[in-house]
Amino acid sequence: MLSPDALSVARGIARLFARNDIWCLPEMPLRNGRRADLMGIDGKGRVVIVEIKVAKADLLSDGKWQDYLEYCDRFFWGLSPVLDRACLEEAHFLPDCCGVIVADNYDAEILRPAPMRALAPARRKVEVERLARAALRRQALNGDWGLTGPPAL
Repeated sequence: MLSPDALSVARGIARLFARNDIWCLPEMPLRNGRRADLMGIDGKGRVVIVEIKVAKADLLSDGKWQDYLEYCDRFFWGLSPVLDRACLEEAHFLPDCCGVIVADNYDAEILRPAPMRALAPARRKVEVERLARAALRRQALNGDWGLTGPPAL
């Protein structure tokens, strides 16, 4: 579960993404047992994953982030504006394949665009379907219609 600080970063990124036709879900489980902090789909059906960090120690000790790369077309680090991000230029953090977004509770800015690393079409189809089903499941559970039926459209 995301900390309150990470939730603020996620909110700012979700607002930025919505303005750019990228719709995302927080805490999306992946088939490898990992969980993406944010996972979304852009207007062209490409999969985006954001790993959120609000503490330098957490960023430096994260040894699992590369496990996300095989599940997305673009990968971003989502950071708190107070977090020192200089380490993201080191070779270990693969700066040539990872974008950087800085966000607070209200908005976000892409400091380094994430390059496209196209998923195989079959993998993308599976991931898009999984994300869609998760979104529909969450919507159904959050809006449990009970005996009254679905809301009027």
